[in-house]
Amino acid sequence: MKTKIASALTLCAAALIIAYAALREKPFLYSGVVEATEVALSPRLTAQIQKLETDEGQHVRAGQTLARLDCSEYLLALDLAKRDYERTRKLMQAGSASQEALDRARYQHDNAALKASWCDLKAPLDADVLYRHAEAGEFASPGGKIFTLADLSEVWAYVYVPQEKMSALKVGQEVAAVAPELGPRRFPGVISVINDKAEFTPKNVQTRKERTRLVFGVKLSFKNQDGALKPGMTLEAALP
Repeated sequence: MKTKIASALTLCAAALIIAYAALREKPFLYSGVVEATEVALSPRLTAQIQKLETDEGQHVRAGQTLARLDCSEYLLALDLAKRDYERTRKLMQAGSASQEALDRARYQHDNAALKASWCDLKAPLDADVLYRHAEAGEFASPGGKIFTLADLSEVWAYVYVPQEKMSALKVGQEVAAVAPELGPRRFPGVISVINDKAEFTPKNVQTRKERTRLVFGVKLSFKNQDGALKPGMTLEAALP
């Protein structure tokens, strides 16, 4: 009987040792939220939106027209400035206008032409349209967003690492992460930034105990050519 009990205890102890070893070998997963370079597309003129040429979720190319403004007033001003410049140029050739008057007319023309060129809002980079903030027919003004674009070709996430773990990390070190929303697919990346200053764990960490720990922000960057990783997704990465 005693032999059976001793054998059972030995087996339990061995199982505990194996489980503990496996637990120690399993890397801790740090989580962060996917971010990307975002650009707000706003008009430089106050005008009515005549037409929107794209919508949320679409991919756009640099230089592509995304919205058109009703610029009747600005086009009329350009036409008048062009006529005034031509008239002043002819008067100068006839000796009836000064160089100063011609320079002023040229400035008025160039300024009107510049404003007319702002009537079409173009994408400043290859990007995906995250949000549409306006509708055709609404009035838009400088500072008011019409679209928010995101460059998804490279994304990143910040994770927060306790100071006692920092000695194992360096910029350029390769990492791998998974996004729970995308299943088991692994995304290769690198450590691109390690913050120089320690901070308390951000407030979005759930437990009060964790929020009182000093940690370092570590930026993990990922190539994302197929656009699978989207802003707001959760990434889980194993670090040494």
